[in-house]
Order: sequence, then structure tokens, then C-alpha cells
Amino acid sequence: MFSEPERRRYIDGLFRSKFGTEPELWARAPGRVDLMGSHTDYNLGHVLTVAINRDTWIAARANNDGTVRLYAANLDAEDCFRLAPICRSQSNKWSNYVRGVASVLSEEGFPVCAFDAVIHSTVPLESGLGSSAALECAAAVVFRELAGGWTMEREKMARLCQAAENRFVGVNCGILDQFSSCLGEEHCALLLDCRDLTTRPIPMAAGIRLIICDTRAPRQLSGVEYAARRAQCEEGASLLGASALRDVSPGALEAHAGELSATTLKRCRFIVAENARVLGIAKALSAGDRASMARLCAESFAGARDLYEICTPHMLAMMEAMLAAPGVIGARQAGAGFGGCMVALVEEKQTDSFCAEVADKYRNSTGIRPEIYAVQAASGAGLLNPHGVGE
Repeated sequence: MFSEPERRRYIDGLFRSKFGTEPELWARAPGRVDLMGSHTDYNLGHVLTVAINRDTWIAARANNDGTVRLYAANLDAEDCFRLAPICRSQSNKWSNYVRGVASVLSEEGFPVCAFDAVIHSTVPLESGLGSSAALECAAAVVFRELAGGWTMEREKMARLCQAAENRFVGVNCGILDQFSSCLGEEHCALLLDCRDLTTRPIPMAAGIRLIICDTRAPRQLSGVEYAARRAQCEEGASLLGASALRDVSPGALEAHAGELSATTLKRCRFIVAENARVLGIAKALSAGDRASMARLCAESFAGARDLYEICTPHMLAMMEAMLAAPGVIGARQAGAGFGGCMVALVEEKQTDSFCAEVADKYRNSTGIRPEIYAVQAASGAGLLNPHGVGE
């Protein structure tokens, strides 16, 4: 990992090499990890999320020829597109997240201008930590600032970035990733109500560290499995006479269980219980109630494995390693599952020994070297000041 000054020098050097000049603007947006609330966002429920200090930086300079030119440092890939009309790329699909933001902003009447940019991210790709949303939200900041700094509430920016992913990229994601990236707060988790899009900061009790455990097994959220889960939830809500599963109580679900297919019933049971767990762990995290955190994390993972069926062999191996490591309070899946990262709440004093033992055990069982690292709650998308720190 770069230090912030090293990272800035690296990106600045790339910009000079690619474009022959210096960037005039630096923007950043964080990734995120959900502490509870897998797949509850598109069911209009609650999520406990944390914007993390793994983020995407964009260094940019406006140009006058109507063409956006992008260099993705992590991929060593280049792409460009015209602002009128804005078309999808089939060969550089990563750029569609930036194209989509430009397209949606234009459709909404916000002026956008062309620029040259270098993109660098410390959010692992396809890992369940919101890498696409971090790119979208950082791009939105660049478009806003280079077009004169038009005013937009952070909530609206999140919704427009979600629209870019839904309508332009073609991934029918919920609002969680974009809202986390835009509205993150330092030192706090965010309790997000995905129906009315309100948030409440949840302070984390002292002595607890948040550890990301990356299986190094990539996720593909645009695949049929994610879309199938969402469709099954919508079917269940409709059959239960609700606008969303958020409105279904456990009693009502069981009373009408016979009206649902076995698969749809399993999906609904997970979401209804998971939504309640979000509120429980928010209270436990603030109070430092370790026993409740452990129980709720275990219930969430069991439901993800048996009811929502989003666990992979790599995730199972990582879960075994996390639960066997010293200092663990609770552990569960991160994001939508299907591989990628997992998350653990760990006693701060045992962070190093936890990370070392998880890495060894997982590598011994899978042959894969994982990435295990602590993260901190970070502020939401915005500009970088001259020293590389978010303003």
C-alpha cells in the first residue's frame, strides 16, 4: 500500500506521462463494507454500513475537445468517449461506470465537460467492497467541479450514481454502495433506511477493530444469480401483498408460507430476519455488546449460506479461519456474497495475531494467499486537498 504522499506522486507521474501536463483537480470516494444487511437494500430495508479508508482517486484536467480520456492505473487500461452521444463500451467495460455517470448527469440537466483523467483505486475490484460505486461517486465529483461546481445534495448524487449503474451499466443494484460512498462519516457506521434514504451515525464502541478478509475469489454481480435473488424477493413480496419484504413480519411470512415456492420462501425468510438483525447489531455495536454481535453475525452467515445461498467454498473456508482466530468477536459475509470479501469484528489488542492466523489457516486450506487488513470509517466522496487528504 502507498502512503498518501507516495500515492499522489505515483498518480501525478502517470498523469504527466499520459497527458503531458499536471492535473488541476483531485477527487476521491470510498469503498464500503456492510456490517449487517446483505441484500436488504433492494428490499427497501435497513443496512448498517461503513465507508472505509480504501478509496478511488481521480486526478483530472478539463479539456476543450469534447472527449473524456481515462487511464485506469490498476488495470493499465485506457479508454475515451465523446460526451455527445455517450455510448457504452464493449471492450473497456470498466469505463461504463464513468460514461454512465456522465450520461445520467446530462439527462438530469447538469452540465458536464470533457477531461483527461488518471484513476487509481485501493478498493479491491469485484470483492464486495463497492469498487464500482467508488468510481461512480468520484467521477461525479470530477464532473461537478470541472463544470463549475453546481450544487447537489449528497443524497441526490448517490441516487444518480445508482441510476448510472442501473440504467447505463445494466446492474440492477440497490442504493447501498452509492449512499455509503457519498455519505460516509469518519469514526462511525451509518444506519441506512433504504426506503426513505435517511441515515443515522452509529458510533463504534472503543476497543473494536474492523478487519476485511479478502478471499481473493472475484465476484460477478452482473451475473444471473444476483438478478435471480432480487426477482425471487420481488415475487415473494407480491405474493404476500407487500410492496417490499421490509414490510413483512416474521409472523405474516410464516402464516402464508404455503403460498410460496420452497426457494422463494427461503429467500424471504433470510431477508425478513436480516432486516431485523440490522437494528440489533447497530444497538450492540454502539453499546459494545460483544455477545449480541457474535450471535447476530453467526445468524446472518448461516442465513446467507442456507437460505439465500450466496456462499462459495472460499467463503466457507474463510469463515472457518476467522472464527478460529484469536480476538474474533463476530464474522460474516460482506456485500452480496458469491465470493469476494468477508468482514470480522475483532478485539483491537489482538488485531495483528488475528490477521496472521486467518491468513495462515485460509492459505493452508485453499492454497490461496488472502488479503487481511484493518480498515477505518472514512468520510464520503469529495475533493482532495493539496496534501492528498479529503476536504
